Amino acid sequence: MATPDVRLVKLVRAPVVDREEIARFLDGLSGSDRVQAVRGLGGAAVQRRLYDAVALAQPVTIDEIVPPDAPALEQVIYHGKNSLPAFTHFEKRFCRPSSTGLPRLWGYNHTSVARFVGPGYFTCHTVDDGLVAIDYRALPPEHPHAWPAIRPNSQGLSWFVYRDMVDYLRRVSKHVLIGAAHRHGTPLGNYFVLCREV
Repeated sequence: MATPDVRLVKLVRAPVVDREEIARFLDGLSGSDRVQAVRGLGGAAVQRRLYDAVALAQPVTIDEIVPPDAPALEQVIYHGKNSLPAFTHFEKRFCRPSSTGLPRLWGYNHTSVARFVGPGYFTCHTVDDGLVAIDYRALPPEHPHAWPAIRPNSQGLSWFVYRDMVDYLRRVSKHVLIGAAHRHGTPLGNYFVLCREV
């Protein structure tokens, strides 16, 4: 039998992409198999195909990314695979703020190259059209103790990676999201898939 990553790529590359079949497939996997499947989606073409295929899926909500009853500053980890040619595995780590206010999350990118490009801190909130945005233009005022120090996304090599960037998320399945990067409202042609750690 084909491995989960091979099976998922086959579904995404089908002549007609069936987003509901993809969701059922992913929901039926174990947590580790789901991560394996997601991390097999390499390259912009296949990730763009999936992003387009789930355009009409039910919108993602903040409460699905981090449950509303989660303690403040307790991290929720999503394993990721981006469409770039190198350093494609990463994690996005989210938490609920320590204070109440507008519904949003805080987070950063946990990567093997963070010492060079920075942690890529962001806030996460819903925008007018119902999409959830990962917004690198607004940094959280604090972070969980175990997370790295907050660094501006406009300094050093972070300027080339995270500056003025906003990612927009779409639902793939119960545990899986896909995002597309934009800068100044323009799509960058870069995508990433996220799988919640369970």
